[in-house]
Amino acid sequence: MTKTHLQTQSVSVWHADQFRVSDGVAQGDAISFADELVLDDVYELAPGRVPSMLSLELPDSGNAFRIGQNSDAGLPGTDVYLDCCITLMGSDSRTYEALVLVEVVSGGVESVYLLPLANLRAATPYRLVGIDRQIATTRFAEVASVSFTRGTHITMASGAQVRIEDIRVGDRVLTRDDGPQAVRWVGETTLRATGEFAPVVIKAGALHNINDLTLSPDHRLFVYQRQDRLGAGRSEVLVKVRHLINGDTVLQQDGGFVDYFQLLFDQHQIIYAEGIAAESLLIDPRTRAALPDHVTGSVRAGHSHRHHMDYEVRENLLSHPDAVDLLRRASMS
Repeated sequence: MTKTHLQTQSVSVWHADQFRVSDGVAQGDAISFADELVLDDVYELAPGRVPSMLSLELPDSGNAFRIGQNSDAGLPGTDVYLDCCITLMGSDSRTYEALVLVEVVSGGVESVYLLPLANLRAATPYRLVGIDRQIATTRFAEVASVSFTRGTHITMASGAQVRIEDIRVGDRVLTRDDGPQAVRWVGETTLRATGEFAPVVIKAGALHNINDLTLSPDHRLFVYQRQDRLGAGRSEVLVKVRHLINGDTVLQQDGGFVDYFQLLFDQHQIIYAEGIAAESLLIDPRTRAALPDHVTGSVRAGHSHRHHMDYEVRENLLSHPDAVDLLRRASMS
């Protein structure tokens, strides 16, 4: 029997009742799905509350997320849909985007969650100035796509080190599994570098890298363990950089905006960025909406690598105070 691999995305969300209208037509009401929202209503985030972790699983087929077993919010196994993207305006006229997710049970709404794409402060008024039902999947795809930041050096097939923003379609990049491979698409996105979506910096030397390497937080690094110091049961592992943050050699860089770049090949690949083995963009139901139509049509639907999906290490194996050092030593010894 073929094993079904589930892509998982964990996000911090606010329950609807934690984000209510403080002034407006729907005063006192919690944030809801698009059909029930009223433009110009003012919302505030409840003070003294903390967000919940929502674990979203998306099978190889289908268009609904499913709540995972390790989720703090919702009922495991139930469906969750991206309803809309809302735009909020603060008192300083700055705008902030957030996604509204709806949990559905037996065809009815069970719960509504708010996924901010920027930091929202408690007890601060935010006016609802935009509701977009079409762009929600694109916004989620943008934050789910694994990305390198501007200035990152990528190892080309020739051995040359080229900044990612200078790479073009057709250029050949060195891959770990399949040698030189042609780039099929180069994506560029500018996002707010705030909260859990802020980029992660791996300081020079932390994992044998000569220069700092800055990545999107869910980007996975490839490590070959000469000794299985993590207890993963295998030598080859993929590790999400957000699970390596220690505030010292690996830290999150919060503030302002970040230019993200994505590299796409015919298949999911392991490439080399600042000397570190890291994954390329994987097309799956989460990320497909971030790609132009001509790209999704030209790359095979089964965009994957036959082994990579088995490599990812669960967060609990990385809950060691010096996980970065463990990985560095495991790859050397």
